[in-house]
Amino acid sequence: MSFKGKVFLVWMLLAACFAAFVASFDLKLSLIAEKLPFLLGLHLTPNGFIQGLPLTLFLCLAAMVFSTILGFLAALGRLSGNPLAYGLATFYTSFFRGTPLLVQLMLIYLGLPQLGPVPGAVPAGIIALSLCYGAYISEIFRAGIQAVPNGQREAAAALGLPRWLVMYKVILPQALKLIVPPLGAQFISMLKDSSLVSMVGLWEIMFLAQSYGRSSYRYMEMLLTAAVLYWLLSIVFEAIQARIEARFPQGRH
Repeated sequence: MSFKGKVFLVWMLLAACFAAFVASFDLKLSLIAEKLPFLLGLHLTPNGFIQGLPLTLFLCLAAMVFSTILGFLAALGRLSGNPLAYGLATFYTSFFRGTPLLVQLMLIYLGLPQLGPVPGAVPAGIIALSLCYGAYISEIFRAGIQAVPNGQREAAAALGLPRWLVMYKVILPQALKLIVPPLGAQFISMLKDSSLVSMVGLWEIMFLAQSYGRSSYRYMEMLLTAAVLYWLLSIVFEAIQARIEARFPQGRH
């Protein structure tokens, strides 16, 4: 049997053990079948907005874009010799890495209205996820950029290239193959942490699972359904990450 075949066999055995474990809960499968379309987002909310899985994906994809931009800018600040840029970047990463995401979400959702702006639940969730994960992503970018040998920068500078072009054409392409694996891991973590936005009333996967479990007094069915959905989404993200990694050449610089 090939290596992949053996791995597949291991997965099947573990999946069978998990199925046997779940079967011991005496689940009400009819409830799962009834509520699954709502968790999958096949129905809109009473207000006509997306819910369940599509809302979770929307939050994560939007936060991925903004957190990547924030992380890159913060990394440049960490590498800058400008005291203002360095101070802003280090304060930002220290605060958002040193406080819980749930606290940050509540500060944004409940604190900003006291200053004037009143963010909705969706913008508050995206802002919180972006700020929190941007702080972690900044360290990934910083480490990847610093891993590129100085000789590459010196050679590009000797050709008379401006600093921004050196970063864009020389440094980033080499750093990306080091950045992509941990960056993908952060996005998968973000996918799971997006469940925290249920605390501000967004009808994403976890909010619906908790609501249906509470109303039917059948929490296990709904929580297991949510867990499987998050797991499947994580597998999809892992597959995309693997395809992206495969596009970068292997070996040393």
